Amino acid sequence: MNITLVTVGSRGDVHPYVALGVGLKSAGHNVRIASHVYFEKLIRERGLEFAPIAGDPREAVESDEGQAWLATGSNPLAFFRRMTAVMRPLMAAAVRDGLSACRDADLVLYSMLGWFGAHHVIEKLGVPSMAAYLQPATPSRELPPLFSPSRLTLGGLHNRLQYTVGEQLIWELFRRSVNDVRHTALDLPPMGRRAPFAALRRRGIPSLYGYSPTLLPRPADWPEHVHVTGYWVLERSLDWQPPRELVEFLGAGDPPVYVGFGSMHTRSAEEQTRSVVEALSQAGQRGVLLTGWGALADSDLPDHVFGIDSIPHDWLFPQVAAVVHHCGTGTTGAGLRAGVPTVPVPFFADQPFWARRLHELGIASRPIPIKRLSVGRLADAIHFAVDTESVRERAAVVGERVRSENGVARAVELVELYAARP
Repeated sequence: MNITLVTVGSRGDVHPYVALGVGLKSAGHNVRIASHVYFEKLIRERGLEFAPIAGDPREAVESDEGQAWLATGSNPLAFFRRMTAVMRPLMAAAVRDGLSACRDADLVLYSMLGWFGAHHVIEKLGVPSMAAYLQPATPSRELPPLFSPSRLTLGGLHNRLQYTVGEQLIWELFRRSVNDVRHTALDLPPMGRRAPFAALRRRGIPSLYGYSPTLLPRPADWPEHVHVTGYWVLERSLDWQPPRELVEFLGAGDPPVYVGFGSMHTRSAEEQTRSVVEALSQAGQRGVLLTGWGALADSDLPDHVFGIDSIPHDWLFPQVAAVVHHCGTGTTGAGLRAGVPTVPVPFFADQPFWARRLHELGIASRPIPIKRLSVGRLADAIHFAVDTESVRERAAVVGERVRSENGVARAVELVELYAARP
């Protein structure tokens, strides 16, 4: 079977689909991943076909529009308004690229961000498809929407109403751009004013969610064709070796605290780094700082803090005392599997959702939104995560459960099951 996976966004939006692609390839399928050129080397190194999708994710988050997008925090309306500004210039080219990537596919799987282009390509080609998401999107009475601005739930009816209203607002922001692209790139008729998401769900398109049911159990009112598989974990290359200096740093004292914000980017990386270093000092902890895409800097660090551009989380996290991160889905999963406490510092998008869930699960300090990050708050949260015995014990138990899950194997099983149906 020829399978195309369409995913766009940052590293955390792409790595899980490479893991899923490797699993599908091992099961005997021909797998192509359609994504940004930024990830071509990673995809090809894992023996998968690559097809380019327009856009540079790092350039996008570093742009003025991208910085405004990151600054929206947990405001869902502002988030999607800024998201349209970032995506609009690329949509037509991305859809044409998607059409080329999917033209010979027997099955197309698409990510949440990939849906905006892949759905229309799938309609044009008439090819079978499956949703493959890293965050929950199926409405439920048990679960508030991913982008709910409220930390409180007023019950099942309120939850369902939030989904209906939220989807309509999102559609109003995207409808004109989507219909322009449908006409210019695919010669398809326009879609109506009513949000299409409920109608698509009624078609029973199979959906796979690549996160842990230990972190977020599957709601009982989801349809049978919606599945939570567990994380899609991309194992590090067998020939990878850690930097000697980092190994020596880890062995020179107590386990440090990891601090990293992944693909997030800020204009004040130097100032933010100084705050993090001071918080580590106040908490009496050594630290490993991951500079990522620019939220932290690695210059002029004291001896008790080690800076590095990137490092496999599955190697480092089991060796640290706690992880301070933005709660992107990939880093969240890595922290869970390592069985260590978390200090959540969410920026935007789905990150506040996962940050709250980690805290509710008893394995994290109370979330500190990036706009409220201070030396004192971070030092107190690090102290809580490292020194609270119940949190450490709970994190270890959760880690054991998450490590027992095999999300890739379950997802491959489901893909083959649905593909075999007439």
